[in-house]
Amino acid sequence: MVFERANIADMDKLVKLRIEYLTEDFGDIPKDQLTHINEKLPSYYRKHLNSDLFVYVCRADDDIVSCCFLCVTEKPSSPSFLNGKVGSVLNVYTKPEYRRKGISGKLLKMLLSDSEKMGLDHIELKATDSGYNLYRSIGFEDVASKNHNMKFVFC
Repeated sequence: MVFERANIADMDKLVKLRIEYLTEDFGDIPKDQLTHINEKLPSYYRKHLNSDLFVYVCRADDDIVSCCFLCVTEKPSSPSFLNGKVGSVLNVYTKPEYRRKGISGKLLKMLLSDSEKMGLDHIELKATDSGYNLYRSIGFEDVASKNHNMKFVFC
């Protein structure tokens, strides 16, 4: 197995893995939404890959069998992020037949090492129940906040 960052030549495989991840996470996704996502992802990857999106992959048998994404965001400096750069972990996914072999953990450690080199203030993620123990074992901590996590939805 090879552990490394993805490149633009991996775009089709990354689209497929993203869809597999979303389908497992959300369940049945309406066909029109899947079509829309499939159409949007290639241009997103072309624009962001290895700029402010870093994708860590495990390759086996000419396929990508696991991945995790790091989205880097730059914000105005504050006491919460002195350097103004934070990361978000997304799309931690391993194909079912490769699970429970330590692959995601190794990818996340690569991501964390690179994040430190990039000078990020912190990395955040939203953990599913199935991933929670892995993230805790690597050093992620639950966040208590006086703020409410909110969003405004346009569509």
